[in-house]
Parts: sequence; structure tokens; C-alpha cells
Amino acid sequence: MSSISNTLLAFSMSADAFAASVSKGANLQKPRLLDAMKIGFVFGSVETLMPVVGWCAGLAASRFIESVDHWIAFAILATIGCKMVYDGLQPEKRQPDKSRQTKMLVLTAIGTSIDSMAVGVMLALVDANIWLMAAMIGTATFTMATIGIMTGHFIGSKAGRAAEILGGLCLFAIGTKILLEHTGIIS
Repeated sequence: MSSISNTLLAFSMSADAFAASVSKGANLQKPRLLDAMKIGFVFGSVETLMPVVGWCAGLAASRFIESVDHWIAFAILATIGCKMVYDGLQPEKRQPDKSRQTKMLVLTAIGTSIDSMAVGVMLALVDANIWLMAAMIGTATFTMATIGIMTGHFIGSKAGRAAEILGGLCLFAIGTKILLEHTGIIS
């Protein structure tokens, strides 16, 4: 994968965390930078770990599915991308602020990173450098979650939903590119 695809993938994976953080930030009166960075660290850490878990599973299965791996990679990215677009188009559901509760924060981080585990499977199938990608995804997520908390009360949840839609479209495009390259339609 190219450096542009890697960067788009990393920021697409951070879109869910950004949307959740914007929503949490919108519920806070005046978030402190240290609190935002702690939340960003939790999201970033989980997002770093999940693609590695998925990559391990994908690596174990890759020799059995080598002839169709590009179709599987496309299906995973297209499905995640479509779900992100769908979720971004749904009306906002206001929830009480629980962003400072560690248990709820970790559960939210895990919930927003399940797609990163699936992407980790895809990364094994396309023989990507998982350590580089995990670091890029984690760093992008830390950054975007921190920004989301700090700016949430100013920009509102619509920006988070727009980021989620854009991230979903990027994932769909990356999946399509992988499919077209592996089938020889583009080189």
C-alpha cells in the first residue's frame, strides 16, 4: 500500500473515535487539555492494539485464502466503510456524559475499534507492515480523539458525523483500489 493509502487508512480508522470524542466533548462544559489527552491516549492505545490482533488472525488464515484475499480485503473495507457512512447519516442520540468514567471510556474505545481489528485482518492479507500501520492508526486516533474532546463543545456533533462519513468513503475507496490492483484492472 502507498503512503497516501496508509495515511488515509490511519485517519479513516480514527473517524469513529473522533466522532465519539466530539460527542463527549459537546457534553462537557470546559474540557481540560490533560483530560482530553488522557481520553485520546485510551482511544489511541486500543486502536493500536486491535489491528495487531486482527493481523494475527489474518496471518493464520492467509495461506488458506490466498487466491481470494483481495476480495476479502475489499469486502471488509467496503462493509466497514458503508457502516461508517450509514452511522454518520443517522440522527444524533444525546447521552449523558460518562467520558470521565474509565470503564465506560475503555468500552467506548473498544466499541469504536472493532473495525480496526477487521482492518488488521485485511492488512495481513495484503502483506502490509502491521507495526507501521498500528502505530499510524494509534497516533492518528490519539490526535483526533484529543482534538474531538477539545473542540466538541464548539463544533458540535455534526462535524464528528461528517468525519465518520468521510472516513467510511475513504475505506471504501481503499478497498476498491486493492481489488482493482489485485485483479489487474489497474496497476
